[in-house]
Parts: sequence; structure tokens; C-alpha cells
Amino acid sequence: MDTSIIKEYVCQVRSISHIELRAQERGYLRKILVDEGQFVKEGQPLFEIMPNLYQAELQKAQAEADLVQIEYRNTKRLADSNVVAPNELAMAKARLNKARAELALAQVHLNFTQIRAPFDGIIDRFHVRLGSLVGDGDLLTTLSDNRQLWVYFNVPEAEYLEYRSNVKKDSVMNVDLRMANNVVFPHHGAVRAIEADFDNETGNIAFRATFPNPDGLLRHGETGNILMQIPLKNAIIIPQKATFEIMDKKYVYVVDKNDHVQLRLIEIGAEMPDLYVIKSGLTAGEKILLEGVRKVNNNDKIAYKYMEPATVMGTLRLPSE
Repeated sequence: MDTSIIKEYVCQVRSISHIELRAQERGYLRKILVDEGQFVKEGQPLFEIMPNLYQAELQKAQAEADLVQIEYRNTKRLADSNVVAPNELAMAKARLNKARAELALAQVHLNFTQIRAPFDGIIDRFHVRLGSLVGDGDLLTTLSDNRQLWVYFNVPEAEYLEYRSNVKKDSVMNVDLRMANNVVFPHHGAVRAIEADFDNETGNIAFRATFPNPDGLLRHGETGNILMQIPLKNAIIIPQKATFEIMDKKYVYVVDKNDHVQLRLIEIGAEMPDLYVIKSGLTAGEKILLEGVRKVNNNDKIAYKYMEPATVMGTLRLPSE
């Protein structure tokens, strides 16, 4: 029959936007304007590094720009009256442009003393404290936007090939996430990316599912299990209670045309509630012994009552141990 199974893969949850916030100027940390774990909006001030030196440099650059502006105006009046050569006016214009550029650069340095949120997100643990001397590039904290999350999980090569065979090009497969508390996350995810290369050591390839997180329940760094529904076509399915184990291998009794039971080694491809999907050992149409498995021996001749598979499937219950 055609059916489907649920396969589980250990996964890691990652924010789509998860960045480090670092100082861009050297100085003492004068203000911390937020708290760890706080939600912040894009553009919101987070930290302030002592700006006194950079304010002074800005004022100096502004004064120099004003002075050069006056010199340029005077030179332009003289040039308009043909008192000075055009080259003198061009040099005055160049000095003015340089002063304006230095003023803009000083403004940029001053702006760097205030660190603002580049997007909406949640502030992580602080790596500095108020009054700390921070240098250019020092890590202050991290910021995570958890409105959408990427969930990574590794898939073996054989299962990757099954996935690619069953999913049409440009379509996506929906998956679910079982969280660490064994509860299934209420929103479905979709597999939207597969890495380019297999890991040569493990034989796995990484899949990436995208999950919405409107309630903010999931956070960057969480773990869980991805639940992927795998379709199976023309699968051979038997009741679990028709099987038994010998030395960690599974067997069934197959009833031959002479009504003798023959011991048969089987390989399980997948497990479902009360059922096994057979990978090898049985073919469609063969009869297997369902009841009385422990009452017979190999090659015994039996009298039996045949039941249709649909009838059996409707009444399956594993015996309690």
C-alpha cells in the first residue's frame, strides 16, 4: 500500500539575523541603555561610549571648515575681479572640500560612540560593564531577530535521495518541530534550502527549514527534533506482532503452498504504530503467520484461518509485556 512515515532528525535552531554588536571607537563605556534579554527596536540606542574626545574633534573640524569657507569666498571675489589666477581659486575650492570631508569624518566618529540596534531583536548577555574601557572591535553583546528561524538538521545520503525523488522541483516539504519539552511547536516549517556538499566523515547533508515564530517562543540556540513525513509507495507492511527476534534479528513465519511454516529473516525499513515497513525478506502476496507464532516450529504443517489484510489492520493491538 501507499503510506507515509514520520522520521525524526536532531536539529539546531538559529535566528535568521543573529549578529555581534562591537564597539567601533575606543573609550570608556558611559551608558548602557538596555538590559539583557530586552526586546529592542531598530535604531534604538543601546550603548554610549564616552564621546568627549570625538565631540572636541568635531568642533575642531567645524571651525577649520568655517575658516576655509571664508578663505574660499574671499578668493572667489578676487578671482571674479581678475585679481588672482583661476588656479588660486581651484586650490581654495580643494581646501574647502578637504575641510568638509574632515568634518564629515569627525561626525562619523562621533556617531560611532553611540551604538544603535540595526534591526528589531532581543539583546543577549553583556560582555562589558558600565565604565569598562573598550577598544575598537571589542564585543559588547549579540542581537537576535527571532521572528523567523532557521532550523538545521542532517539527513543521511540514502534519505536525501528519497527526498529528492519524492519532492517535485521548486516545491517545498513541510516539517514539524518537536521541542525539548517533547511538545510539537504549533507552527509548521518548510524545507527551503539544502547545503551543496555532503560531509565526508558522516555521509550526511544539512537541510534548512524555515519556521515562523510570531509568539517568540523559540530562541536562537535551542535544540529539538525535526519531524519529516516521508511518503512510501507500494510499501510492504506487516503487523509487528507477526515478528519475533532471534539474536537481535527479526523473523516471521511464511506459510508456503503446502501449508508448512518457513522461518524467514526480514529487514525492517521503518516502524509505525503496530506496524513494520519491510525493507527486504518478503514479497507482496506471501502469507505470514499472525497468531500462534510461538506455538510452531520451522517446517511445521499447520491448519489456519486466512484473514484479509484490511481486516487485520483494523484490529491491531500489540500484546502488553
